[in-house]
Amino acid sequence: MPDLSTLGLFAIACLALTATPGPDMLLIASRSASQGRASGLATYAGIAAGTYCHALAAAFGLSQLFLAAPIAYDIVRYAGAAYLAYLAWKAFRSDGTSLAPVAGLPRYSRARIFRQGLLTNLLNPKMALFVLALFPQFVHPETGSVAGQILMLATVLNLIGLLVNGLVILTASRIGAALSRRTRFRRAPQILLGTVFAGLAARLAFGGQR
Repeated sequence: MPDLSTLGLFAIACLALTATPGPDMLLIASRSASQGRASGLATYAGIAAGTYCHALAAAFGLSQLFLAAPIAYDIVRYAGAAYLAYLAWKAFRSDGTSLAPVAGLPRYSRARIFRQGLLTNLLNPKMALFVLALFPQFVHPETGSVAGQILMLATVLNLIGLLVNGLVILTASRIGAALSRRTRFRRAPQILLGTVFAGLAARLAFGGQR
């Protein structure tokens, strides 16, 4: 297993990475604003599960498929962009109640939101390449199972991500609740969510070249 000094260095790298605003943080913030803290946590849980999947793929060498076969990278990239575009369309078509974080109104199920976070993460090939590039720098085969070390590193990344994104969830959910109480801004949270999904789709489709 990685020693404490290795884990410490990795934790510092993870803190710097997770504290920098990026697609995952934007998705978590917009989901929290549109449907509250529990939905933000469900989104993060899906993203964290996706991180474990990418870590397992890296441990077994599956992520190297993207390096060896560019067509595989492009297939996953465009599939991810199409999925995000679909989510953007659904968010924009919302009537302003199904996403509002107000008690008594219909909501998307936590399981559905978890799956959206998971699929969004899994269908981003850049995440796979990120794990493949970063994690091996902190893995030492002579100290034990490579797969076990990679999973431990993924756990450290997810725990730090939970701390950072937990603050984002709390802040965004309060802003969303405040906006939902104002009639003129009632659709603002889902418009924000749809814009984030659309932006991520465009970024993945047109800016995802390696």
